[in-house]
Amino acid sequence: MRFSTNAARLVLLFGWLGIGLSFPTFGPGLADDKGDEPKKGQNIITRDVCVIGGGASGTYAATRLRELGHSVVLVEREDHLGGHTRTYFDPAGRPIDYGVWVYSNNTDQVRFFEHFNIATTGQDFTRISQGSQRIDLRTGQSVPPPVGSLVDAMTRYTQVLLQHPYLADGWELPGPVPEDLLLPFRDFIVRYDLGPAVEVLTLYIQGLGDILDYPAVYIMKYFSFGVILGIQSGFTTSASLANIRLYEAAQTELGADALLSSTIIAAQRTDEGHNMLVSTPDGIRLIRADKLIIAIPPLLQNLEPFDLDYRESDLFAQFDYSHYYTTVLNLSGVPQDVQILNRAVDTPYNIPVLPSTYVFYPSQIPALFSGFFGGGTQNLTEEEVRAIIRDNVRQLRNAGYDVSDDPEILAYGNHSPFNLFVSSEAIATGFYRDLYSLQGQRRTWYTGAAWHAHDSAALWQFTERLLQRVIAD
Repeated sequence: MRFSTNAARLVLLFGWLGIGLSFPTFGPGLADDKGDEPKKGQNIITRDVCVIGGGASGTYAATRLRELGHSVVLVEREDHLGGHTRTYFDPAGRPIDYGVWVYSNNTDQVRFFEHFNIATTGQDFTRISQGSQRIDLRTGQSVPPPVGSLVDAMTRYTQVLLQHPYLADGWELPGPVPEDLLLPFRDFIVRYDLGPAVEVLTLYIQGLGDILDYPAVYIMKYFSFGVILGIQSGFTTSASLANIRLYEAAQTELGADALLSSTIIAAQRTDEGHNMLVSTPDGIRLIRADKLIIAIPPLLQNLEPFDLDYRESDLFAQFDYSHYYTTVLNLSGVPQDVQILNRAVDTPYNIPVLPSTYVFYPSQIPALFSGFFGGGTQNLTEEEVRAIIRDNVRQLRNAGYDVSDDPEILAYGNHSPFNLFVSSEAIATGFYRDLYSLQGQRRTWYTGAAWHAHDSAALWQFTERLLQRVIAD
């Protein structure tokens, strides 16, 4: 086993804190302002399981494990739980969800909301009764709708998707990996004559970057059979129209077991258990946990403190990722019964050129819209994203809308790194097989979108199955 820079730093930090790896002792480095040393063990958190990350997967894992009788500590770098879930409240207290918007339907989604006594409802799409206005937001030019039968194209897509039911459960692909899954999406479209459906497919899988170059399996993972069922029978959302309430309730339930605004700075993972130093607003503390669940994007820059071995480092280094941003903005010159779709006049299937806005969607509050923005593989600053969105809005003047030259952006969310992906070649040679083989190694398990898909309900289902393995080990 390599003795990494992290391992060396861990030893130094433990030494600085005066914490022995087997029996904790404290030296004067932990003395309080009065010069008194803390009582032995008061800066040590001992739990059955430590969960890293308080997004959809991590929050579900922590609350569910507690429900099943296991002690838990959750470490989250933000000052709140919820991950990609963002809710804006206007001055009157009315909410707009501008991150996670709707949920596909399964038993774990129903149970999770019921656990916190949060009522749900079907998503109301009647606000766009006049449909979509397709506009090239580079120029304001109107773009015609797709040609051909959407129903027939979606039927063909669904028939292909049903040939690969394992995609609904994760990334346990058969060997050899079927050719259809490895095709660039542009070739997959041609093979199955999906041109009329590309607009709908891309509308529901925003944030993936230059979508035509992705292996088709990523589109099939994101536009899943669960999404198809949601389109047909309705998606679910919170009855309050504020999805953040779910995570506020979870945060209240977890209480002191949720370490917010906190990060792991060094870790020692072994087959017997884990020692982790965590930086919290109250100072550095030691977490001792029998098992570890990592629910953050498995990128080297995120997992560097966790003393990765060569195999883990090699796999995580292969991931690339896209950038995705969301906003709430005032578009008082745009009717509340339409959505503005960004479509390009000069690209295959009128796919918008990134970085740019995907769609402006009307909220239940007059004049306020959610704006969803794709950065592709470009890591943009907030100022750059805001500038491009404002320019996109200004182009609506050329389309006949009386919008402001300086539209007000009321809320902003950066969801990067968003979709983690690898090449078709890596998938074909067993990347996901090797990735999944890490589950349980060194008493560490993983969950989150990179291990399944960007679908909260699907991730809760995936995490529920994973927890059964964690508990059984």
